Amino acid sequence: MTRRLLAAVAGGLLLATSACGSGFDDDTKTQQSSGPASIQIMIASSGDAETKAVQDAAAAWAKSSGNTATVTPAQDIVQQLGQALAGSTPPDVFYVDAARFADYASVGALEPYAQDMGGDFLPALNQSFTWDGKLYCVPKDVSTLALAINTDLWSKAGLTDADYPTTWDQLTAVAQKLKGTGATPLAIGDTRDRIGAFLVQAGGWWVSKDGKQPTADTPQNEQALTYVQSLLKNGLAKYPKALDAGWAGEAFGKGKAAMTIEGNWIRGALKTDFPNVKYTVKELPAGPAGKGTLSFTQCWGIAAKSTHKQQAMDFVKAMTTADQQNAFTKAFGVMPSRQDAQANYQQQNPDDAPFVAGSQYAQGPVNAPKMDSVLADLDSQLQGLQNGNPKAILQRFDKNAKTALGG
Repeated sequence: MTRRLLAAVAGGLLLATSACGSGFDDDTKTQQSSGPASIQIMIASSGDAETKAVQDAAAAWAKSSGNTATVTPAQDIVQQLGQALAGSTPPDVFYVDAARFADYASVGALEPYAQDMGGDFLPALNQSFTWDGKLYCVPKDVSTLALAINTDLWSKAGLTDADYPTTWDQLTAVAQKLKGTGATPLAIGDTRDRIGAFLVQAGGWWVSKDGKQPTADTPQNEQALTYVQSLLKNGLAKYPKALDAGWAGEAFGKGKAAMTIEGNWIRGALKTDFPNVKYTVKELPAGPAGKGTLSFTQCWGIAAKSTHKQQAMDFVKAMTTADQQNAFTKAFGVMPSRQDAQANYQQQNPDDAPFVAGSQYAQGPVNAPKMDSVLADLDSQLQGLQNGNPKAILQRFDKNAKTALGG
């Protein structure tokens, strides 16, 4: 099964449970256990380093608290979590991706435990886990997008440090000069998870802040897509497939692109696969409305059906202290979501300053339920943006989103 189909299956399980009158809210009076408890935790691990770090942290918490904690790395958390939440014994604590949060929150699958905890975390991230005005869960970490620049190709084009672009116009200007190096000036992913940054820079977004209304068909969003289209049409930017690459970071690493828009994960990828590439990272150039980037994050969710909610909250609090977030940072390369942990992170990782800066103003993913097919269709439209009609793409999204959201 494809990931998209798995997501649809999981979403269907959640919605079916809610629709049948035996939804998650029905169990809110479940007897809560006191004293030592056995906490089940499900994570969507990025690899062995993250799995070990979380298991070690959970073991330390269990030892100090008198509880037990079992950490299970999911093979496909969308499918497994969807099935578990639709059943009677979901994990007590689990990762919730910001892109799927609204699906779970909207049907009562999550315990809104975090309403008094938000002050410790970046406000831009809290918004990704807010539903109907309630902060449901706290973000465990964050990644953001920035502009990676190949410094050898930069110099080859006759560009200096003074030329690093801070506006769209400057980005266009340096791209034109980089074209003369023989490399594509900019490699950019062909989905909303990259192109969406330009919408934010233009002052727009796909949906309203509360996730209830589509807002794509606006002059700001049309300006953003038209700008990206101009880069594509003029050969100043290309999608990874056009560069025979699986993702933009690969095209950048192979020297096929002089610049790319990617997240802080690119550092690990380049170190492993392309260690000889010399590069620097800058914040994304500002658009007509100012700076804008995208955030990617997960929260520590607690099941509404958990019978160990207090112990689960204690576990989450232990996993999100500044010290623990800094430990996770060192173990598997994420950036902390706590405001008081970011200064330490930047001190330890000065080259990541552009990513850290972006976390202060980053836009999270579309925070609305039942949008899988709508967003998949949007991505397919964006993949044809070079020869497409920006306004038609935006209108199509609004029409599909309105139907999905019941508007």
